[in-house]
Amino acid sequence: MERNEAMQAFKEIFGADAEDLFTAAGRINVIGEHVDYCGGKVFPAALNLRCNVYGRKVGGNKIRMAFRGIEGIVEVETDKLDSYRDLKIGNYQAGVAYFLQEKGVEIVGCDLYYDCTVPFGSGLSSSAAIEVATAVTLCEYAGVAYDKVELALLSQKAENKYAGVNCGIMDQFASAMGKKNHAVLLDCSTLEYEYVPLELGEYCLVVANCNKPHNLVESKYNVRRQEVEVALKTVQTVKPVKNLAELSPADFAEVKYLLSGVVAKRAEHVVSECDRVRRAVIALKAGDLHELGRLLNESHYSLRDLYEVTGKELDTLSALARKEAECLGSRMIGAGFGGCTISIVKKTAVAGFIRRVGTAYADAIGYKASFYETSIEDGITVEKL
Repeated sequence: MERNEAMQAFKEIFGADAEDLFTAAGRINVIGEHVDYCGGKVFPAALNLRCNVYGRKVGGNKIRMAFRGIEGIVEVETDKLDSYRDLKIGNYQAGVAYFLQEKGVEIVGCDLYYDCTVPFGSGLSSSAAIEVATAVTLCEYAGVAYDKVELALLSQKAENKYAGVNCGIMDQFASAMGKKNHAVLLDCSTLEYEYVPLELGEYCLVVANCNKPHNLVESKYNVRRQEVEVALKTVQTVKPVKNLAELSPADFAEVKYLLSGVVAKRAEHVVSECDRVRRAVIALKAGDLHELGRLLNESHYSLRDLYEVTGKELDTLSALARKEAECLGSRMIGAGFGGCTISIVKKTAVAGFIRRVGTAYADAIGYKASFYETSIEDGITVEKL
Protein backbone atom coordinates (compact mmCIF):
# COMPACT_ATOMS: atom_id res chain seq x y z
CA MET A 1 0.00 0.00 0.00
CA GLU A 2 1.33 3.45 -0.94
CA ARG A 3 1.69 6.02 1.82
CA ASN A 4 -1.12 8.20 0.48
CA GLU A 5 -3.48 5.20 0.44
CA ALA A 6 -2.57 4.30 4.00
CA MET A 7 -3.11 7.86 5.21
CA GLN A 8 -6.46 7.99 3.41
CA ALA A 9 -7.46 4.70 5.03
CA PHE A 10 -6.47 6.09 8.44
CA LYS A 11 -8.63 9.18 7.91
CA GLU A 12 -11.63 7.13 6.76
CA ILE A 13 -11.39 4.80 9.76
CA PHE A 14 -10.56 7.26 12.54
CA GLY A 15 -12.02 10.51 11.19
CA ALA A 16 -8.77 12.47 11.47
CA ASP A 17 -5.37 12.63 9.83
CA ALA A 18 -2.46 10.43 10.86
CA GLU A 19 0.29 12.54 12.40
CA ASP A 20 3.21 10.12 12.65
CA LEU A 21 4.75 7.10 10.96
CA PHE A 22 6.72 4.54 12.97
CA THR A 23 8.28 1.56 11.26
CA ALA A 24 10.28 -1.53 12.15
CA ALA A 25 11.77 -4.02 9.74
CA GLY A 26 11.22 -7.64 8.92
CA ARG A 27 14.42 -9.62 8.62
CA ILE A 28 16.32 -12.27 6.80
CA ASN A 29 18.93 -14.40 8.49
CA VAL A 30 21.91 -14.91 6.21
CA ILE A 31 22.91 -18.00 8.18
CA GLY A 32 22.53 -19.39 11.70
CA GLU A 33 19.07 -20.98 11.88
CA HIS A 34 17.58 -22.46 15.05
CA VAL A 35 20.62 -21.54 17.13
CA ASP A 36 19.48 -18.26 18.71
CA TYR A 37 17.69 -20.01 21.57
CA CYS A 38 20.75 -22.26 22.02
CA GLY A 39 23.03 -19.30 22.78
CA GLY A 40 24.57 -19.25 19.30
CA LYS A 41 25.64 -16.47 16.98
CA VAL A 42 23.25 -15.50 14.22
CA PHE A 43 23.69 -13.26 11.19
CA PRO A 44 20.47 -11.38 10.40
CA ALA A 45 19.80 -8.24 8.39
CA ALA A 46 16.82 -5.86 8.39
CA LEU A 47 14.70 -5.66 5.22
CA ASN A 48 12.80 -3.03 3.27
CA LEU A 49 9.71 -5.17 4.04
CA ARG A 50 8.36 -3.48 7.17
CA CYS A 51 5.57 -2.94 9.65
CA ASN A 52 4.37 0.62 9.11
CA VAL A 53 2.33 2.12 11.95
CA TYR A 54 0.46 5.31 11.09
CA GLY A 55 -0.47 6.96 14.35
CA ARG A 56 -2.26 9.79 16.12
CA LYS A 57 -1.95 10.49 19.83
CA VAL A 58 -5.41 11.14 21.29
CA GLY A 59 -5.03 10.71 25.06
CA GLY A 60 -7.40 8.83 27.30
CA ASN A 61 -7.21 5.11 28.03
CA LYS A 62 -8.01 3.48 24.70
CA ILE A 63 -5.71 2.22 21.96
CA ARG A 64 -7.70 1.76 18.78
CA MET A 65 -6.07 -0.36 16.09
CA ALA A 66 -6.99 -0.98 12.47
CA PHE A 67 -5.20 -3.22 10.00
CA ARG A 68 -4.79 -3.16 6.25
CA GLY A 69 -7.02 -5.79 4.65
CA ILE A 70 -9.03 -6.47 7.82
CA GLU A 71 -12.42 -4.95 8.54
CA GLY A 72 -13.16 -3.17 11.80
CA ILE A 73 -11.27 -1.72 14.75
CA VAL A 74 -9.64 -3.59 17.62
CA GLU A 75 -9.80 -1.64 20.86
CA VAL A 76 -7.81 -2.25 24.05
CA GLU A 77 -8.02 -0.30 27.29
CA THR A 78 -4.81 0.75 28.98
CA ASP A 79 -6.06 -0.23 32.44
CA LYS A 80 -6.94 -3.77 31.33
CA LEU A 81 -3.85 -4.73 29.33
CA ASP A 82 -3.48 -8.13 30.98
CA SER A 83 -6.82 -9.29 29.58
CA TYR A 84 -6.17 -9.39 25.81
CA ARG A 85 -3.96 -12.49 25.53
CA ASP A 86 -6.58 -14.39 23.54
CA LEU A 87 -7.11 -11.75 20.88
CA LYS A 88 -6.61 -13.25 17.43
CA ILE A 89 -5.51 -9.85 16.13
CA GLY A 90 -3.85 -7.32 18.40
CA ASN A 91 -2.45 -9.62 21.08
CA TYR A 92 1.17 -8.86 20.12
CA GLN A 93 0.47 -5.14 20.47
CA ALA A 94 -1.38 -5.61 23.76
CA GLY A 95 1.53 -7.67 25.08
CA VAL A 96 4.04 -4.95 24.22
CA ALA A 97 1.84 -2.31 25.88
CA TYR A 98 1.41 -4.53 28.95
CA PHE A 99 5.14 -5.02 29.52
CA LEU A 100 5.94 -1.37 28.80
CA GLN A 101 3.36 -0.38 31.39
CA GLU A 102 4.87 -2.88 33.81
CA LYS A 103 8.20 -1.06 33.34
CA GLY A 104 6.59 2.23 34.31
CA VAL A 105 5.89 3.68 30.86
CA GLU A 106 2.59 5.59 30.77
CA ILE A 107 0.58 4.09 27.92
CA VAL A 108 -1.24 6.91 26.16
CA GLY A 109 -4.44 6.47 24.17
CA CYS A 110 -3.90 6.58 20.42
CA ASP A 111 -5.26 5.56 17.04
CA LEU A 112 -3.00 3.23 15.06
CA TYR A 113 -3.23 1.89 11.51
CA TYR A 114 -1.01 -1.09 10.71
CA ASP A 115 0.20 -1.52 7.15
CA CYS A 116 2.56 -4.52 7.33
CA THR A 117 4.43 -5.32 4.11
CA VAL A 118 6.20 -8.28 5.73
CA PRO A 119 4.17 -11.26 4.50
CA PHE A 120 2.55 -13.13 7.39
CA GLY A 121 3.68 -16.69 8.02
CA SER A 122 6.69 -16.20 5.75
CA GLY A 123 9.54 -16.64 8.19
CA LEU A 124 10.54 -13.00 7.68
CA SER A 125 9.46 -12.03 11.20
CA SER A 126 6.27 -10.06 10.72
CA SER A 127 5.51 -10.57 14.41
CA ALA A 128 8.82 -9.03 15.52
CA ALA A 129 8.31 -6.08 13.18
CA ILE A 130 4.82 -5.52 14.63
CA GLU A 131 6.09 -5.75 18.21
CA VAL A 132 9.08 -3.44 17.76
CA ALA A 133 7.09 -0.87 15.75
CA THR A 134 4.40 -0.88 18.46
CA ALA A 135 7.00 -0.46 21.22
CA VAL A 136 8.54 2.53 19.45
CA THR A 137 5.11 4.07 18.87
CA LEU A 138 4.03 3.76 22.50
CA CYS A 139 7.36 5.06 23.84
CA GLU A 140 7.26 8.04 21.49
CA TYR A 141 3.70 8.87 22.53
CA ALA A 142 4.63 8.51 26.20
CA GLY A 143 7.53 10.91 25.63
CA VAL A 144 10.10 8.53 27.13
CA ALA A 145 13.61 7.79 25.91
CA TYR A 146 14.16 4.20 24.85
CA ASP A 147 17.08 1.91 24.20
CA LYS A 148 16.65 -0.19 21.04
CA VAL A 149 18.17 -3.31 22.58
CA GLU A 150 15.81 -3.02 25.56
CA LEU A 151 12.86 -2.63 23.17
CA ALA A 152 13.96 -5.79 21.37
CA LEU A 153 14.12 -7.70 24.65
CA LEU A 154 10.73 -6.38 25.75
CA SER A 155 9.21 -7.32 22.38
CA GLN A 156 10.61 -10.83 22.70
CA LYS A 157 9.12 -11.05 26.20
CA ALA A 158 5.71 -10.04 24.82
CA GLU A 159 5.88 -12.83 22.24
CA ASN A 160 7.10 -15.41 24.79
CA LYS A 161 5.05 -14.56 27.86
CA TYR A 162 1.96 -12.89 26.40
CA ALA A 163 1.40 -14.45 22.95
CA GLY A 164 2.83 -17.82 24.00
CA VAL A 165 5.47 -18.25 21.27
CA ASN A 166 8.80 -19.45 22.64
CA CYS A 167 10.99 -17.48 20.18
CA GLY A 168 14.62 -16.46 20.63
CA ILE A 169 15.94 -12.88 20.52
CA MET A 170 17.22 -12.76 16.93
CA ASP A 171 14.08 -11.51 15.19
CA GLN A 172 13.33 -8.61 17.50
CA PHE A 173 17.01 -7.64 17.71
CA ALA A 174 17.38 -7.49 13.94
CA SER A 175 14.11 -5.57 13.61
CA ALA A 176 15.24 -2.95 16.13
CA MET A 177 18.99 -2.81 15.48
CA GLY A 178 19.25 -3.40 11.73
CA LYS A 179 21.62 -1.12 9.79
CA LYS A 180 21.43 -0.25 6.10
CA ASN A 181 23.62 -2.50 3.91
CA HIS A 182 24.92 -4.45 6.91
CA ALA A 183 24.20 -7.77 8.57
CA VAL A 184 24.41 -8.08 12.35
CA LEU A 185 26.62 -10.76 13.84
CA LEU A 186 24.78 -11.25 17.12
CA ASP A 187 25.83 -13.43 20.02
CA CYS A 188 22.45 -14.48 21.42
CA SER A 189 23.91 -15.48 24.80
CA THR A 190 25.56 -12.10 25.54
CA LEU A 191 23.83 -9.73 23.06
CA GLU A 192 27.27 -8.59 21.91
CA TYR A 193 27.03 -7.66 18.26
CA GLU A 194 29.08 -6.54 15.29
CA TYR A 195 27.90 -4.91 12.07
CA VAL A 196 29.40 -6.60 9.00
CA PRO A 197 29.03 -4.94 5.57
CA LEU A 198 26.79 -7.13 3.40
CA GLU A 199 28.68 -6.52 0.16
CA LEU A 200 27.68 -8.99 -2.53
CA GLY A 201 29.14 -7.20 -5.55
CA GLU A 202 27.52 -8.47 -8.74
CA TYR A 203 25.26 -10.76 -6.70
CA CYS A 204 22.16 -10.09 -4.60
CA LEU A 205 19.86 -11.93 -2.21
CA VAL A 206 16.59 -13.19 -3.67
CA VAL A 207 13.85 -14.04 -1.16
CA ALA A 208 11.26 -16.60 -2.24
CA ASN A 209 8.13 -17.47 -0.26
CA CYS A 210 6.89 -21.04 -0.74
CA ASN A 211 3.42 -19.78 0.30
CA LYS A 212 2.72 -22.65 2.66
CA PRO A 213 1.70 -20.72 5.79
CA HIS A 214 3.21 -21.69 9.11
CA ASN A 215 2.17 -20.92 12.66
CA LEU A 216 4.85 -21.05 15.32
CA VAL A 217 2.38 -21.71 18.12
CA GLU A 218 0.90 -24.71 16.32
CA SER A 219 4.06 -26.00 14.65
CA LYS A 220 6.74 -28.24 16.07
CA TYR A 221 8.90 -25.24 16.94
CA ASN A 222 8.42 -25.62 20.68
CA VAL A 223 9.09 -29.36 20.34
CA ARG A 224 12.48 -28.60 18.78
CA ARG A 225 13.29 -26.31 21.67
CA GLN A 226 12.47 -29.05 24.14
CA GLU A 227 14.66 -31.52 22.24
CA VAL A 228 17.74 -29.29 22.34
CA GLU A 229 17.12 -28.57 26.02
CA VAL A 230 17.21 -32.32 26.67
CA ALA A 231 20.46 -32.53 24.71
CA LEU A 232 21.99 -29.69 26.72
CA LYS A 233 21.09 -31.21 30.07
CA THR A 234 22.63 -34.50 29.00
CA VAL A 235 25.85 -32.87 27.76
CA GLN A 236 26.10 -30.87 30.98
CA THR A 237 26.55 -34.11 32.92
CA VAL A 238 30.08 -34.31 31.48
CA LYS A 239 30.87 -30.78 30.22
CA PRO A 240 30.35 -27.51 32.13
CA VAL A 241 28.70 -25.57 29.30
CA LYS A 242 25.90 -23.03 29.56
CA ASN A 243 24.52 -23.78 26.12
CA LEU A 244 25.03 -26.04 23.10
CA ALA A 245 26.57 -23.21 21.09
CA GLU A 246 29.68 -23.36 23.28
CA LEU A 247 30.54 -26.77 21.81
CA SER A 248 32.89 -26.89 18.83
CA PRO A 249 32.41 -29.75 16.35
CA ALA A 250 35.39 -31.47 18.01
CA ASP A 251 33.81 -31.03 21.46
CA PHE A 252 30.55 -32.47 20.18
CA ALA A 253 32.30 -35.51 18.73
CA GLU A 254 33.51 -36.31 22.26
CA VAL A 255 30.04 -36.22 23.84
CA LYS A 256 27.82 -37.40 21.00
CA TYR A 257 27.83 -40.93 22.43
CA LEU A 258 25.66 -39.63 25.29
CA LEU A 259 22.85 -38.70 22.91
CA SER A 260 20.62 -40.81 20.71
CA GLY A 261 17.85 -40.55 18.15
CA VAL A 262 16.37 -37.18 17.30
CA VAL A 263 18.02 -35.48 20.29
CA ALA A 264 21.46 -36.31 18.86
CA LYS A 265 20.43 -35.03 15.42
CA ARG A 266 19.06 -31.77 16.81
CA ALA A 267 22.22 -31.09 18.82
CA GLU A 268 24.46 -31.90 15.86
CA HIS A 269 22.62 -29.34 13.75
CA VAL A 270 23.07 -26.64 16.39
CA VAL A 271 26.81 -27.27 16.78
CA SER A 272 27.50 -27.50 13.03
CA GLU A 273 25.32 -24.47 12.24
CA CYS A 274 27.18 -22.35 14.79
CA ASP A 275 30.43 -23.35 13.08
CA ARG A 276 28.96 -22.42 9.70
CA VAL A 277 28.09 -18.94 10.99
CA ARG A 278 31.73 -18.46 12.02
CA ARG A 279 33.00 -19.59 8.62
CA ALA A 280 30.36 -17.57 6.74
CA VAL A 281 31.43 -14.30 8.36
CA ILE A 282 35.05 -15.05 7.49
CA ALA A 283 34.03 -15.78 3.89
CA LEU A 284 31.96 -12.60 3.58
CA LYS A 285 34.73 -10.41 5.01
CA ALA A 286 37.15 -12.02 2.53
CA GLY A 287 34.74 -11.50 -0.37
CA ASP A 288 34.52 -15.26 -0.98
CA LEU A 289 30.90 -15.45 -2.09
CA HIS A 290 31.25 -18.97 -3.51
CA GLU A 291 32.20 -20.24 -0.04
CA LEU A 292 29.31 -18.28 1.47
CA GLY A 293 26.95 -19.92 -1.01
CA ARG A 294 28.33 -23.36 -0.22
CA LEU A 295 27.70 -22.77 3.48
CA LEU A 296 24.11 -21.71 2.76
CA ASN A 297 23.58 -25.03 0.97
CA GLU A 298 25.11 -26.94 3.91
CA SER A 299 22.81 -25.07 6.28
CA HIS A 300 19.75 -26.15 4.32
CA TYR A 301 20.84 -29.79 4.24
CA SER A 302 21.35 -29.73 8.01
CA LEU A 303 17.94 -28.12 8.60
CA ARG A 304 16.40 -30.76 6.34
CA ASP A 305 18.18 -33.88 7.59
CA LEU A 306 19.15 -33.15 11.20
CA TYR A 307 16.65 -30.55 12.44
CA GLU A 308 13.83 -31.69 10.16
CA VAL A 309 12.07 -28.36 9.79
CA THR A 310 12.00 -27.89 6.01
CA GLY A 311 9.27 -29.91 4.28
CA LYS A 312 8.53 -30.60 0.64
CA GLU A 313 7.84 -27.00 -0.34
CA LEU A 314 11.04 -25.45 1.06
CA ASP A 315 13.15 -28.38 -0.14
CA THR A 316 11.75 -28.04 -3.66
CA LEU A 317 12.26 -24.27 -3.74
CA SER A 318 15.86 -24.42 -2.54
CA ALA A 319 16.74 -27.41 -4.76
CA LEU A 320 15.40 -25.64 -7.85
CA ALA A 321 17.43 -22.55 -6.94
CA ARG A 322 20.62 -24.58 -6.56
CA LYS A 323 20.18 -25.98 -10.08
CA GLU A 324 20.48 -22.48 -11.52
CA ALA A 325 23.95 -21.75 -12.93
CA GLU A 326 24.06 -18.19 -11.57
CA CYS A 327 22.94 -19.16 -8.05
CA LEU A 328 25.76 -19.64 -5.52
CA GLY A 329 23.63 -21.12 -2.75
CA SER A 330 20.13 -21.33 -1.31
CA ARG A 331 18.54 -22.25 2.01
CA MET A 332 15.38 -21.98 4.03
CA ILE A 333 15.23 -19.19 6.60
CA GLY A 334 13.08 -18.72 9.66
CA ALA A 335 11.47 -21.40 11.78
CA GLY A 336 10.59 -23.62 8.84
CA PHE A 337 7.47 -25.71 8.21
CA GLY A 338 6.71 -23.16 5.46
CA GLY A 339 8.03 -19.68 4.82
CA CYS A 340 10.93 -18.49 2.72
CA THR A 341 14.26 -19.29 1.17
CA ILE A 342 17.12 -16.93 0.40
CA SER A 343 19.39 -17.44 -2.58
CA ILE A 344 22.57 -15.66 -3.70
CA VAL A 345 21.95 -14.88 -7.37
CA LYS A 346 23.87 -12.86 -9.96
CA LYS A 347 22.00 -9.59 -10.44
CA THR A 348 21.89 -9.93 -14.24
CA ALA A 349 20.26 -13.36 -13.89
CA VAL A 350 17.53 -12.54 -11.36
CA ALA A 351 14.64 -12.19 -13.82
CA GLY A 352 15.38 -15.54 -15.47
CA PHE A 353 15.98 -17.16 -12.09
CA ILE A 354 12.58 -16.06 -10.81
CA ARG A 355 10.83 -17.13 -14.01
CA ARG A 356 12.40 -20.61 -14.21
CA VAL A 357 12.31 -21.44 -10.50
CA GLY A 358 8.80 -20.05 -10.18
CA THR A 359 7.47 -22.12 -13.09
CA ALA A 360 9.15 -25.34 -11.96
CA TYR A 361 7.96 -24.85 -8.38
CA ALA A 362 4.34 -24.31 -9.43
CA ASP A 363 4.53 -27.43 -11.62
CA ALA A 364 5.93 -29.50 -8.75
CA ILE A 365 3.82 -28.20 -5.86
CA GLY A 366 0.59 -27.07 -7.52
CA TYR A 367 0.64 -23.42 -6.49
CA LYS A 368 2.94 -20.45 -6.99
CA ALA A 369 5.81 -19.12 -4.92
CA SER A 370 6.22 -15.38 -4.36
CA PHE A 371 9.51 -13.59 -4.97
CA TYR A 372 10.52 -10.32 -3.31
CA GLU A 373 12.86 -7.58 -4.40
CA THR A 374 14.58 -6.81 -1.13
CA SER A 375 17.17 -4.39 0.14
CA ILE A 376 18.95 -4.20 3.49
CA GLU A 377 17.73 -1.19 5.48
CA ASP A 378 17.74 0.40 8.94
CA GLY A 379 15.61 -1.37 11.53
CA ILE A 380 13.57 1.45 13.12
CA THR A 381 12.39 4.72 11.58
CA VAL A 382 10.37 7.55 13.14
CA GLU A 383 8.79 10.28 11.01
CA LYS A 384 6.39 13.22 11.47
CA LEU A 385 3.80 13.32 8.69
